[in-house]
Amino acid sequence: MSSAKSVFIAFAKEDEASRNLFTGQRISARTPFEFIDMSVKQPYETAWKDRVRTRIRRSHGVIALLSSSTAQATGQLFEISCAREENKPLLGIWLDSCRMKPAEMGHAPCSGWTWKAVADFIDRL
Repeated sequence: MSSAKSVFIAFAKEDEASRNLFTGQRISARTPFEFIDMSVKQPYETAWKDRVRTRIRRSHGVIALLSSSTAQATGQLFEISCAREENKPLLGIWLDSCRMKPAEMGHAPCSGWTWKAVADFIDRL
């Protein structure tokens, strides 16, 4: 098994382009971790929820990409809830000027989108 840390990325489907830019940072930095997610194009099903929970359990931590789309993103909110239920370290990253922290985040910290914030979180995993 790889010694690389695995970080689950929770994001709203409307933020897929931002997710792509965010995960591209990993390649640029040549870092010893991988990003995983469960992006879908169809309605959520029980099987999808089970797969999400399994992937989150296997991850070292979860980063939630938060934006003005998050409040209506039921899939992303489910992923964030799973992270808390599974006691995974959780970090919110603001993608835009919207600073409405969803209740599902609980007391998890949120930060602006900087490489330092991401690297510090991953280093603590």
